[in-house]
Amino acid sequence: MISRIDLRGSLPADLRDVLPRAELDVEAALEKVRPICEDVRHRGAAAVRELTARFDGVELESARVPAEAITRALEELDPAVRAALEESIRRARLVHRDQRRTDTTTQVVPGGTVTERWVPVDRVGLYVPGGRAVYPSSVVMNVVPAQEAGVPSLAVASPPQKEFGGLPHPTILAACALLGVDEVYAVGGAQAVAMFAYGTEECRPVTMVTGPGNIWVAAAKRLLKGRIGIDSEAGPTEIAVLADETADPVHVAADLISQAEHDVIAASVLVTTSVELADAVEKELPGQVAATRHSERITEALAGRQSGIVLVSDIEDGLRVVDAYAAEHLEIQTADARAVAARVRNAGAIFVGPYAPVSLGDYMAGSNHVLPTGGCACHSSGLSVQTFLRGIHVVDYSREALAGAAPYVCALADAEDLPAHGAAIRARFDWEVPA
Repeated sequence: MISRIDLRGSLPADLRDVLPRAELDVEAALEKVRPICEDVRHRGAAAVRELTARFDGVELESARVPAEAITRALEELDPAVRAALEESIRRARLVHRDQRRTDTTTQVVPGGTVTERWVPVDRVGLYVPGGRAVYPSSVVMNVVPAQEAGVPSLAVASPPQKEFGGLPHPTILAACALLGVDEVYAVGGAQAVAMFAYGTEECRPVTMVTGPGNIWVAAAKRLLKGRIGIDSEAGPTEIAVLADETADPVHVAADLISQAEHDVIAASVLVTTSVELADAVEKELPGQVAATRHSERITEALAGRQSGIVLVSDIEDGLRVVDAYAAEHLEIQTADARAVAARVRNAGAIFVGPYAPVSLGDYMAGSNHVLPTGGCACHSSGLSVQTFLRGIHVVDYSREALAGAAPYVCALADAEDLPAHGAAIRARFDWEVPA
């Protein structure tokens, strides 16, 4: 059901070449989404409606979801689901509120200061995927940090569903209602990103687009990056588990399965020092998979080249492997898990010990589940309040402070053969700035 890679002994120089990883050819998808985005750019709302009919099989009079549909979705929401969403929102707000930045003023010289101001972007388009699953949790994870950052204008897009009259799933609409978001569009895929980027008669353009999606969403984000800011190009979801002989194989198997449930190209990777644990997990997987609703999807994901069990000699090598893999989600199920977790450098989010599974982070830990995939955790972060903020330096110098800096500025301007830079300094004084 799942392959095995034996890296005991010496590790290869470039671990990325041997570790399992899902392949996602965003570059190839670019040429397919380019005409879609250009169509939306030139024809606006009419193009969005036609593309929605073509790709989703839904005829829309308007992409904007009526306010009464959002209200009704909340009124009809299962009370247990509402309570869970409210608690998820509460916990996410606690964590993200503490991420707020404060302005910092530094006195460089007497009369000369530099202040770093943190300013939210003006308007954000938040994408919530549809397809194989329903993701009201992604509404929470997108909206809460944007709101806590102080973004003044938010819009949500999610694919229309035939079975719900061409609207996004009602649980997604209910989550929007709980968060006070009333601007929602029944649009998915590349056309949703293009609608946000260029604007239409129905939707004003945004400054930034965030949120996970399929390859077409990722390709559109890459294509339109620059016109809009983006959080990341989200790829297939992934989990890595670093475990030793102390880990419970039932827990490990369950956690690998939980990520494989997302998609046939989801990645589930176990890195372990223990052959006995590897054997026990392999033995545990078939029974647990057979008992799940999405067993076919999970079986395909676990058997794919993106999933596997990696054997290593010791925890030191295990840390090297998981740092090279840079997982979206990384669980540490070892002796002294907290100390081991503290040594990890590359991961979207780290889950410590047997009682912090990834599924907790998906819904209720308070952390954000919109995280870098495909190894991007070695250079990128997950969604946070910081995603929606820009640092602006405010320079405030008096005449005396500028006079003190003038000789240095002029010397460097001359060294770079940019004499007009020095002249801009000299123009402010009735004396010659010494070279």
